[in-house]
Amino acid sequence: MKILAMGASNSKASINKQFAAFAASQFEQAKVKLLDLNDYEVPLFSVDTESQQGYPPLVRSFVHEFEQADFIIISLAEHNGSYTAAFKNLFDWASRIEARIFGGKKVLLLATSTGMGGGKYVLDNAVKRFPKHGAEITGHFSLPKFFDNFSPETGILDEQLRQDFNQLVHQIKESL
Repeated sequence: MKILAMGASNSKASINKQFAAFAASQFEQAKVKLLDLNDYEVPLFSVDTESQQGYPPLVRSFVHEFEQADFIIISLAEHNGSYTAAFKNLFDWASRIEARIFGGKKVLLLATSTGMGGGKYVLDNAVKRFPKHGAEITGHFSLPKFFDNFSPETGILDEQLRQDFNQLVHQIKESL
């Protein structure tokens, strides 16, 4: 099984990229491709740019990664209650090439933040929006207070959050 995992942030030290990588590592038998949004810097989307310049090659490459995956894990960073500008821009471009970019594939949606909210607003937005783009949402999970609740060495530190996450991963493994 090929897993595509990404943190939907262009922060070089993205906690969402760390969380996506951790989640992907729970699927021991899978081949994981971890995307970095910094590898997909494209012009700001506009219909004028699209009609004058066409689709940037990096967007085509991004879409190709989705096509090659069997299962997708996205951990969403939250800016002002929504997607980061970098992710939204890339997603806007990609959905012009392939409106149903997820192609009916199963998707695990995650979010984390340094605060108590854990990115719940952006997670709610994605849970509602991504199925319109062909995502079969297999589950979603929010991790609040990342630096208090996560360690790169041990993963999720809070007992209840760890149990909830492990249960979700187990259910997803059963469904794949």
